[in-house]
Amino acid sequence: MKLQFTYGRLPTGLTLRDPATLAATWFGSGLIPFASGTWGSLAALPFAYGIWLLGGWMALAAGTVAVSALGIWASERVVANTNVQDPGFIVIDEVAGMWLTLLAAPFSPLGWLAAFVLFRIADIVKPYPANWADRNVGGGLGVMLDDLLAALWSAAAVWVLGVWIG
Repeated sequence: MKLQFTYGRLPTGLTLRDPATLAATWFGSGLIPFASGTWGSLAALPFAYGIWLLGGWMALAAGTVAVSALGIWASERVVANTNVQDPGFIVIDEVAGMWLTLLAAPFSPLGWLAAFVLFRIADIVKPYPANWADRNVGGGLGVMLDDLLAALWSAAAVWVLGVWIG
């Protein structure tokens, strides 16, 4: 049975009181009625900034690994409860991808803006192997993997751009 989803509301049976749903929607940001991936990526930035201030790139790298593991677990639970492979309201994958991209960006407003734009492009376009993972890997791992692979492309692009601009 496939559950219907209306943007702005969770499917019946899911609640933000459930830790998996709360994490998967990144504290509800995935419920914004349009462009949920963009909102999830934006919602990732203040957390990344705080983590960076507390411990620099190493803390953000550790945070990226942790949020990726959390995302696999949370997404697996939500996918199992909805019977929908990658519901749009799951945005923890955008959080992990955004943080991975930020690791290659200069720690500056312009560097982070470039990281945001390049990650959104890569997440939407899904260059290989992200497009392969999107079609062929299921469950929580599949939800997370395509965004992490897209983030490798955007991280490389932001790094090259940073080197080129200086």
